[in-house]
Amino acid sequence: MRHIISVQLENESGALSRVSGLFSARGFNIESLTVATTNDSTLSRMTIVSVGDEGIIEQIIKQLNKLIDVVKVTDLTATKHIERELLLVKLAINNDSQSKITTHGATIIDTSSATYTVELAGKSQKINDFINAFNAEEVLEVSRTGVTGIGQQ
Repeated sequence: MRHIISVQLENESGALSRVSGLFSARGFNIESLTVATTNDSTLSRMTIVSVGDEGIIEQIIKQLNKLIDVVKVTDLTATKHIERELLLVKLAINNDSQSKITTHGATIIDTSSATYTVELAGKSQKINDFINAFNAEEVLEVSRTGVTGIGQQ
C-alpha cells in the first residue's frame, strides 16, 4: 500500500542524506520525496511517498524517529489529510490539445508556435490521468514535484 510520510526535521546540512540513507540501507524504496523549509526557518518538512505493508511502514517510522535531526514523523495516509502534486508538462500542439487541457482543469502557462507548457496541481491520480489523456508523441517533456501533504483538523 502507498503511504505518505511527513517528517519534520531540523534544517541542518546532511539531514536529507541521513533520511534517504536510512531508506536505502534497509532496502525501502522512495517513490517521491519533497523537502522545503517551514514557517520556522530552523525546521524543514520532508514528505516521502513509499510503498509497503503496515509492518514495513511501522518499521520506517520507528527508524525515522531514531534519527537525531527528526522532530516529528506522521503517516499522513493513516489520518485525514490533503495531498497535492504539481505537474509541468510540455505538449505538442494539435487540434485536440486545448480541449484536453481545459477538460482536466490544467492551465496553459506558456506557448510557442508548436508547443504548450501546461501546469496542473492535484492528487497523483489526477496527474496520471491528465498525462494518459495524451499519446506519447504529444508529451514532449514532463516535470513532477512529487507529493506534498498536510494533515487536516
